[in-house]
Amino acid sequence: MSTAPSLDEAPETPACPPEELLIDAEADDEPRPHALPGSAWLLLVGLVMVALNLRPALSSLAPLLNLVREATGLSASGAGLLTTLPVLCLGLFAPLAPILARRLGSERTVLLILLTLAGGILLRSLFPVAGLFLGSLVAGASIGIIGVLLPGIVKRDFPHIAGLMTGVYTMALCLGAALAAGATVPLAEGMDRAWQPALAFWALPAVLAALVWLPQARQAQQAHRQAYKVTGLWRDPLAWQVTLYMGLQSSLAYIVFGWLPSILIDRGLSAVEAGLVLSGSVMTQLISALGAPWLASRGRDQRAAVVLVMGLTLAGLLGMLYAPLSGIWGWAVVLGLGQGGTFSIALALIVLRSRDAHVAANLSGMAQGVGYTLAAMGPLMVGVVHDLTHGWSTVGIIFVVVSLAATAFGLGAGRNLHVAARSEHI
Repeated sequence: MSTAPSLDEAPETPACPPEELLIDAEADDEPRPHALPGSAWLLLVGLVMVALNLRPALSSLAPLLNLVREATGLSASGAGLLTTLPVLCLGLFAPLAPILARRLGSERTVLLILLTLAGGILLRSLFPVAGLFLGSLVAGASIGIIGVLLPGIVKRDFPHIAGLMTGVYTMALCLGAALAAGATVPLAEGMDRAWQPALAFWALPAVLAALVWLPQARQAQQAHRQAYKVTGLWRDPLAWQVTLYMGLQSSLAYIVFGWLPSILIDRGLSAVEAGLVLSGSVMTQLISALGAPWLASRGRDQRAAVVLVMGLTLAGLLGMLYAPLSGIWGWAVVLGLGQGGTFSIALALIVLRSRDAHVAANLSGMAQGVGYTLAAMGPLMVGVVHDLTHGWSTVGIIFVVVSLAATAFGLGAGRNLHVAARSEHI
C-alpha cells in the first residue's frame, strides 16, 4: 500500500476556491448540462428552499426542550438521547444518498426525502414520547440524505458561479437554523405554550420546498452509474484525521443546537431570550463560514486556521457556560465565528487532502458518515452528565476535552499532504 508523502515532499497545496467545497455524491465523470434550461431562477429558488429545511428540525427543539421535558417527564439523559438521535441518523443514513441518487437521480431523491422530512417533523408532534423519538429518527435520516446530495446539485447545475452559489447555500443553511431557533418559542407562546404545534409548524416549509422542487424532479435526467471506484481510503491515517476532526467539531455544534438554550434558561434567561441567543450565534457563523476557507487556503497548510477557529469555539462555549449573562451576546458572536469556521474548514480539508474529485467525494462520505455518527455522542454525553450532577458546570469539561481532541486531529488533518487513496475508472 502506498503511503502519503512526507511534509517536506508534499506539493504546494493550491488555494481552495469556494466552489470546490461542493462535492457531487453521484461522482459521475461526465459533465451534465443544466437540468432545466431557461429556468435557472426556479432552480435557484428550489435549492434555497431545500437548504432552508436542513436545520430547523434540529434547532427548533432545543429552545422548547425544557417545556417538552416538563410535559413528557423525560429525564436529562432521555432528552440527551432525543437530541442525539437525529444527529446519529445524519451519519448512519448519509451512505444511502449516492445509492438512491444512482437509482432515482438526485432530483427525484431530494423530492422524496423532503416529504419524509415533513412526515418526520409532523410525527414528533403527534405522540408525546414515541412520536418524538421516531419522528426525530425520520427527520435526521432525511436531512442526512439531502445534505449529501444538495451540494453536488449546486456544483453541477451552476458550474460557472459555483462560488457564489456556495455562499447562497451556506447562507440558507444558517438562516434556516436561526429562524427555527428564534421563532419556535414565540410560536409556542402564541398557542398557549403548546409545544406540539410549534414543532409541527416546521413541516410546512418542507412541504413548500417539495412543491417548489417538483418541476426539477419531473424533468430530471435519468439516473447514472458511478464511473469510478476509490481504494485505500479507509486504511489511511490522514483520512481518519480529517474524519475525526469533522466528527468532533460537529459534536460541539450539535451540543449547541441541542442544549445551549436549556443551559441559558437555567442560568436565568427566558426561553425567548435563549432562543434568540442561539439564533444570533448561528447567524454569525455565516461570516466565518464564508471567510475561513479562503483565509485557510492562503498559507502553506491549515494548522493555524484550525487552532484559531477551535480556540474561538472553546472560548465561546466556556463564556456561555461561566461568564456573566450581561456579556452573553458577545460570547454568542465569538462562538458563532468559531463554529462557522470549524465547519467550513472541515469541508475545505476534504478537498485539500484529496488528489481528485472522486477521492474527495468518497472522503466526504467517510467524513460525514463516521463523523456525524461520532458527533451524536456529544449531546448524549451532556445529558448524562447533567443527570448525574444536576447542573451544568461539569459540562465545561466535555467542552474542553472535545475541543482539544478536535484541535489535535485538526492539526494532523491540516498538514499539506494528500490521502493515500487512488481513484480507478470502472
